[in-house]
Amino acid sequence: MFKNVIAPIQAWLLSRGQCVGCGMPLITAKSKIRKDKNIQLTCKCGRVFIHNPQKKTYVRALFSEIE
Repeated sequence: MFKNVIAPIQAWLLSRGQCVGCGMPLITAKSKIRKDKNIQLTCKCGRVFIHNPQKKTYVRALFSEIE
């Protein structure tokens, strides 16, 4: 039940390009270009995101995706 409440809020924050933990804009996060041309972003709070510049989308990175 808790996840049903939080998931839409996190999706809304990601669609605006903000961290789901601290709300900071992800444009200010540390970035690293990956082999697949996506960008790995690390927020100041420690959360890791993957940005697809072609689709202009952000997603939370899985442990297996972190380089």
